[in-house]
Amino acid sequence: MKYELIKTEGRAKRGRFHTVHGVIETPVFMNVGTVAAIKGAVSTDDLRQIKTQVELSNTYHLHVRTGDKLIKELGGLHKFMAWDKPILTDSGGFQVFSLAGIRKIKEEGVTFNSHIDGRKIFMGPEESMQIQSNLGSTIAMAFDECPPALAERKYVEDSVARTTRWLHRCKAEMNRLNSLDDTINKEQLLFGINQGAIYNDIRIEHAKAISELDLPGYAVGGLAVGESHEQMYDVLDHVVEYLPQNKPTYLMGVGTPANILESVERGIDFFDCVYPSRNGRHGHVYTNHGKLNLFNQKFEKDLRPIEEGCGCPTCKTYSRAYVRHLLKAKEMLGMRLCVLHNLYFYNTMMEEIRDSLDAGCFAIYKKNKLASMEAGEE
Repeated sequence: MKYELIKTEGRAKRGRFHTVHGVIETPVFMNVGTVAAIKGAVSTDDLRQIKTQVELSNTYHLHVRTGDKLIKELGGLHKFMAWDKPILTDSGGFQVFSLAGIRKIKEEGVTFNSHIDGRKIFMGPEESMQIQSNLGSTIAMAFDECPPALAERKYVEDSVARTTRWLHRCKAEMNRLNSLDDTINKEQLLFGINQGAIYNDIRIEHAKAISELDLPGYAVGGLAVGESHEQMYDVLDHVVEYLPQNKPTYLMGVGTPANILESVERGIDFFDCVYPSRNGRHGHVYTNHGKLNLFNQKFEKDLRPIEEGCGCPTCKTYSRAYVRHLLKAKEMLGMRLCVLHNLYFYNTMMEEIRDSLDAGCFAIYKKNKLASMEAGEE
């Protein structure tokens, strides 16, 4: 594993992350495939065509269905889903946040009720690492608790202290698992997660503490979960400088194109978000002139592609009118074409960001991109 910091522009970083499953050019947007597939009938061949570098899958969901032990028996997640490029798996920690009504947190870990069949599940740092090791992902995320962004200070302090203790356990367990003969990916990388809600002093102290572990990468978690965009940017302004610059920095679950541009400027390398696929499934598509709702009647006779000059499989072949027809008829192809376009848009935007950093003109690119998207379509 090696992270090359190729260039900087202010705090913005242009990097290259070498992994056992290939090189990741950063900044990068990871395409979210929760249960080892992008929602919207997107295949791994499609992912290659739309310039995907990293696919992200969900530890909790794959654990409860189909089961990580079975996936290991079948050769691991890469073989299972026929994807040979990097995969990042989250830890299941976010479910501690999102399943608040059916969980109990203790020092050992968290007890859940499965959202599928109601059965009781226990997951702690060791269990999360074991599940991710069974999946054989390129990057495994540490098991953490994601406190609500607006939680009370005392709760956040206690939660972050426990997350730090859990991180030490994650690191020890991953080292053990990577040394075993039957481990699928003995080069699996562990990323730690910075928490602290919107309390900058808690965030900074936590960043300092986890940086001492010298992990392959670090994430900023617990944002985009209830706070304003301004609060999120304020946290990044304060905390990113306390995470190692010579390691990739990942902002979890973010975001809109504007969020990404603002966060790259603040030193973030890795992003993931369900927006492009979720919005695509509802007929909302991204363009350089803002977002379009293809259900609108004004597109009924519009024979233009979603975006002129776009190289995605949808825009190269189909019109807005046809995609709208498919969506109105509830044909799955309509959702698929919108998701493909949106992911291509995001992946291409990241490519443009990297090119602008290479050329030393990211600030100009960001300003023009935001202005174009805010201006809307003529």
